[in-house]
Amino acid sequence: MTQVASEADNPLLDLRGLPRFTKILPEHVEPALDVMLARNREERERLLTSGVPFSWNSFAQPMEDMEERLSRLWSPVSHLNAVMNSEPLREAYNRCLPKLSDYQTELGQDERVYRAYKAIAADAAFAELTAAQRKIIEHTLRDFRLSGAELGAADKNRFREIQQELSSLTSRFEENVLDATNGWELLITDAADLEGLPESARAAARQAAVHEGKPGWKFSLHGPSYVAFMTYSDRRVLRRSMYEAYVTRASDQGPQAGRWDNGEVINRLLALRAEEARLLGYPDYASLSLVTKMAKSVNEVLAFLSGLAERSRPAAQRELAELRAFALSEFGATDLEVWDIPYYSEKLRQRRYDFCDEDLRPYFPVPQVIAGMFAVVNRLYGLEIRQSDNPEVWHPDVRFYEIRDMHGEVRGRFYMDLYPRPGKRGGAWMDDCISRKRTATGVQVPVAYLVCNFTAPVGDDPALLTHDEVTTLFHEFGHGLHHMLTRVDYVGVSGINGVPWDAVELPSQFMENWCWERQALDSLARHYQTGAALPQVLYDKMIAARNFQSGMQMVRQLEFAMFDMRLHGGFGAAEKTVQELLDEVRKEVAVLFPPAFSRFQNSFSHIFAGGYAAGYYSYKWAEVLSADAFSKFEENGIFDRQTGDDFLHSILEQGGVYEPTELFIRFRGRAPKIDALLRHSGLAS
Repeated sequence: MTQVASEADNPLLDLRGLPRFTKILPEHVEPALDVMLARNREERERLLTSGVPFSWNSFAQPMEDMEERLSRLWSPVSHLNAVMNSEPLREAYNRCLPKLSDYQTELGQDERVYRAYKAIAADAAFAELTAAQRKIIEHTLRDFRLSGAELGAADKNRFREIQQELSSLTSRFEENVLDATNGWELLITDAADLEGLPESARAAARQAAVHEGKPGWKFSLHGPSYVAFMTYSDRRVLRRSMYEAYVTRASDQGPQAGRWDNGEVINRLLALRAEEARLLGYPDYASLSLVTKMAKSVNEVLAFLSGLAERSRPAAQRELAELRAFALSEFGATDLEVWDIPYYSEKLRQRRYDFCDEDLRPYFPVPQVIAGMFAVVNRLYGLEIRQSDNPEVWHPDVRFYEIRDMHGEVRGRFYMDLYPRPGKRGGAWMDDCISRKRTATGVQVPVAYLVCNFTAPVGDDPALLTHDEVTTLFHEFGHGLHHMLTRVDYVGVSGINGVPWDAVELPSQFMENWCWERQALDSLARHYQTGAALPQVLYDKMIAARNFQSGMQMVRQLEFAMFDMRLHGGFGAAEKTVQELLDEVRKEVAVLFPPAFSRFQNSFSHIFAGGYAAGYYSYKWAEVLSADAFSKFEENGIFDRQTGDDFLHSILEQGGVYEPTELFIRFRGRAPKIDALLRHSGLAS
């Protein structure tokens, strides 16, 4: 590829500050990566052949610095591919994936580097290292084993091939989901077909149509549009069309059948993951995955999930029976299908609690929600968060913020990108842009990306969020605080780095609790026109409806988690198909059974492209921790500063230096209990 910019002019190679998003072009990506990989290989050779005895300072720290620079370079590329996807960027990104995979496997299998870390661990000076340094060495040695460093030559080569193909397949899976999501729309030109839809959904759909020069109202498969339509539209035949398009994305079924089909991608991913596990001496990929997690075995995870299912499935069955009876008696609906469930559930909730999510939306304008969220963090931890100027953002919607503590020290910075658009991956996530580390000139301030796909502003009004969207924002900000508030000065265990995957959701789910507290909502919720606080009567209805159909919601998440664990825990493709396994899991735990055309798994990006393979159980596992952690605030006061400081110092600042159970006990004074989760979910006996 022709290099269009000199090394000095390539913005991706400028690591002196924040990424220069307005300058980064697709043609910069591959040349920058080539330069960085060449530099790293040269530096690694120099370190290995210097003749200096291996130690933290002479070897481990320079190696960590080297890998951090590569991460700094690749972070904005990966991020832009997710939020501003284009064909040229996608092509550049995919050309680089094999190079990155090759480099990482080569490093992970370099026996000389492995021996160097072993020498550091075996030296008497190892005991004098800090806890963070020792943990990084221990993790590095573990990761060498998991990267095939102890394999024979032929197996090493095969391992390398597997990693390259896995990298390519996960990218293709995500691209197929993105293209399928963007590739279908419901264009309504008869106003009668809008019956039942709230004004917020109609206005957003009208704006979407106008933006594309189309008549009528455009509804899409992006979250805000899809959820609103399925919840409120009176047109059953249109709900079915919307549902079918959504659950058949990237599959061999539905209106786009075969166009972006992930079926073979899934089969190949599973085969390669199983082969990788066998090469490394594990019976299945789930067992390999759990090596780096809190849970110790597949059986332990399945027992945990089954125990929750036993407690929640009877409640889910009762809830579904109540819904069917209501739909029949009030609407004459005799044959409830899956695309009817959100619609009649909303009708039942309104009848039972005189409450509708749309009633809350005017009280959650985005500027107020953000200010209120920052106020919550201030009351908990004494931190000030302010918007900061940053002209180098990737889209006009993006905002940039800075976190300072009571001493004026900058603890973190973050980007916030809240609304959907073409070329932006669906869902919500936090990712790291820059990690905290100590340098010769001081501390490198951590930087995060907070990305969501919320209801966008319509006309001159601010974006008005649902309560679910507010909760999602708090969830992702909890991840961000975990990344940014760390006090660990070594990248390998700084922030979320080095934290077991099934504990990483603790700070995020923990933050969600404040979205339900009156004291917090007094800051969060103000009517966008009048400035009035959320009325007490409306708050009381919201709380009363909090656990509406919580059993059905619980078993749905358990279905996903059990499917994921069984799929990666010894699933034999020769014995049954992926669909047959999913159907089998549903028979055990679910109460709702979708039609035969459903291909949920073909867009299940969490486990096939998002790092949650054999890890989706983490949400429920960590929810036990988060609910129990919050119960200490329930005991002491939800804004008790001492308790807030305890959580900050025991959990958020500690990174991956100590085991999560040890940190939890340090905060809570005891091991975690499941009681608070069951109580919060309305499932306590």
